[in-house]
Amino acid sequence: MEPELQGSLLDLCGEPGPGPLGSAVQRIVLAHGAWIDLRPGWIAGADALFGRLAGTVPWREERRHMYDRVVDVPRLLCFYGEGEPLPDPMLDEAKRALDDHYAAELGEPFRTAGLCLYRDGKDSVAWHGDTTGRSSTQDTMVAIISLGAPRTLALRPRGGGGPVIRHDLGHGDLLVMGGSCQRTWEHSVPKTARAAGPRISVQFRPRDVR
Repeated sequence: MEPELQGSLLDLCGEPGPGPLGSAVQRIVLAHGAWIDLRPGWIAGADALFGRLAGTVPWREERRHMYDRVVDVPRLLCFYGEGEPLPDPMLDEAKRALDDHYAAELGEPFRTAGLCLYRDGKDSVAWHGDTTGRSSTQDTMVAIISLGAPRTLALRPRGGGGPVIRHDLGHGDLLVMGGSCQRTWEHSVPKTARAAGPRISVQFRPRDVR
């Protein structure tokens, strides 16, 4: 059964697909050489894209070791490796636009796409940085497209000692984490007791970054 999404009236505006980047992107400089870019409402037709992905992506449940026990991962997952076809043409369009916009700064294209389905407010991801592979020692970028109901994405300096930054992302918003962000900051999607509709997060990463 597909999760039910309360759509956004703003999603009815414009031709479906990614909008312009350029000056529409707001960069926020963080400490320790990290930064984030924000582009609200980047994907027009985001709620329709959510519906297609929710119904066609081969979502899977995972279990992971945590301390002395095995626990359920509180979200559904799917990963598309380098060279694998993406599940919707609109994601191909988005990837091309991101590659064009960040080519000079990143120096390489985005190669993989990880998808997470947060079914309700009980689904979450704990504090972490994407530090498997090159991102443990090198600056890189992770581009996140948020589809469906807004959820909080929180960031904090690794090791504490600074404020927690929160952004409510949904309905086609784009957030890109760059510079040293994966090494010097952590991010999470916390659980919430408030009524929360389903959300899909699409994360584009360069080669050897997880």
